[in-house]
Amino acid sequence: MDGNHGIGVNDGRSAELPDSESRKQPCVWSSSPGHGCKTDIGKQIFCNRSLNMKNIVAVGFDMDYTLAQYMSETFETLAYQGTIKKLVYDLGYPRELLNWTFDWNYMVRGLVLDKKRGNILKMDRHKYVKVAYHGFNELSKEVKVGTYGNTLVRDSFDEPDYALIDTLFSLAEAYLFAQLVDFTDGNPGKFQEGVDYARMYKDVRAAVDLCHRDGTLKQMVAKDPKRYINEDTAIVPMLEMLRESGRATFLVTNSLWDYTNIVMNFLCRSNMADGSNNFDWLQYFDVVITGSAKPGFFLEENRANLFQVVPETGMLLNTDNGSPVPQVGTIPARLFMDDEKHACPVFQGGSVGHLHKLLSIESSSQVLYVGDHIYGDILRSKKVLGWRTMLVIPELEKEVKLLWESRDARKELQILRSERDCIEDEIHHLRWSLKFKNPDPDAKQNLSSELDKLELERERVRLSHQEAQRKLHQRFHEPWGQLMKTGYQNSRFAHQVERFACLYTSKVSNLALFSPNKYYRPSEDFMQHEFGILAYEPAEV
Repeated sequence: MDGNHGIGVNDGRSAELPDSESRKQPCVWSSSPGHGCKTDIGKQIFCNRSLNMKNIVAVGFDMDYTLAQYMSETFETLAYQGTIKKLVYDLGYPRELLNWTFDWNYMVRGLVLDKKRGNILKMDRHKYVKVAYHGFNELSKEVKVGTYGNTLVRDSFDEPDYALIDTLFSLAEAYLFAQLVDFTDGNPGKFQEGVDYARMYKDVRAAVDLCHRDGTLKQMVAKDPKRYINEDTAIVPMLEMLRESGRATFLVTNSLWDYTNIVMNFLCRSNMADGSNNFDWLQYFDVVITGSAKPGFFLEENRANLFQVVPETGMLLNTDNGSPVPQVGTIPARLFMDDEKHACPVFQGGSVGHLHKLLSIESSSQVLYVGDHIYGDILRSKKVLGWRTMLVIPELEKEVKLLWESRDARKELQILRSERDCIEDEIHHLRWSLKFKNPDPDAKQNLSSELDKLELERERVRLSHQEAQRKLHQRFHEPWGQLMKTGYQNSRFAHQVERFACLYTSKVSNLALFSPNKYYRPSEDFMQHEFGILAYEPAEV
């Protein structure tokens, strides 16, 4: 049964609840040991490339926005406010910025910032710009096509002229960039000479980095994790399930030990009775690496030193590929890691080579790594190492539910699009007949009359289709629409997910809903000619 214990498969399809419930939400069969219940499709694990969990010997996790899901309304607002203060007090921006507010719902992942022009773009997988704003003002179709529509000179939309908004950490800076664009357009002369859109973005990035370097954000989170991090009671059972199935588990995070310990204590509910932190959460891992400096960590040529962390003190000790190096009379031997005292060793720095040795990994394909960052976690570990990958997309749960609720509207769009195509084909046929078949006067009049009717009908259908598409777009997100789509094409973000993530899901603990020995298989791929035959009935006009 491919490790599913005979409880169905996860192939991208959904089972439906019986009777009246069937119209409310889709569900899939859970295949975790001892469970035979149905689970919401929003918690499904979607598969791009076949992955047999029986072949996975180690499962690794990022922490920030992977194990720890931050609350956008509090955490991103905190980041936004900290960045504003750095811009004003450290970089000399106008004090009016201190009165600005942050709409944490406005920006989405997958956008591209045009630094030079002050534009924010959403494009499809072919890099055609479909939605474009200058600040918060939508660009007209004519301006959009005139600026980005030259197919003879395809723009790569990469650094240094563009910035990619591919992490949830980037949403606040994208919103602030849009505000600054509108502000400078409406207040000429407010900024020093030479401060253009590109310079403003550079300053925003510098201010964000200042917030991270001085600990502004993490100090606030550490004081009250519950205010900024979503609780997920399924994380510990998920980690226990993996370990009981014989997998090694590891944590590789860019956060340093002090912050990592606070967050993991909160997630694993291992705080002491007096509210202080302990190290009980280490029992759920075989190796913990903090301060990893991803994505450089994944480069095989990386020769960064690996230091062992003493949990009680945070002290760093030199190591030789993970083993403590004796010090010369300066550090007591009792400070070195004692396997009986702590469940697993904690390190800082190093590289993937150290990790493979610590876990005795023989083949990179035996590792599954779970992260939230397309480039920092997924792309490098997949392309450079050949690790198997799972991308966490928190927005996906809401998106999948909206897709389910919008299925009738999507069918209507398909019908209207097909109807438009059929009418336009008939119009072209009539015009051809009028031009080249030399009909007699009566036939010509009949053809012209029919052509006029079809053109009126085409306009009616076009407007209906346009309005239905606009409503569906706004149902997902008013400015930007569906995360994984732009019109009828997959979005640039969806294309990256498809290319580099073997699996993707809304949160990491969804792994607990399926067997640790599950064989994940993708649904069948369709070429356009196959899809047209299998999925559509031709419209009658």
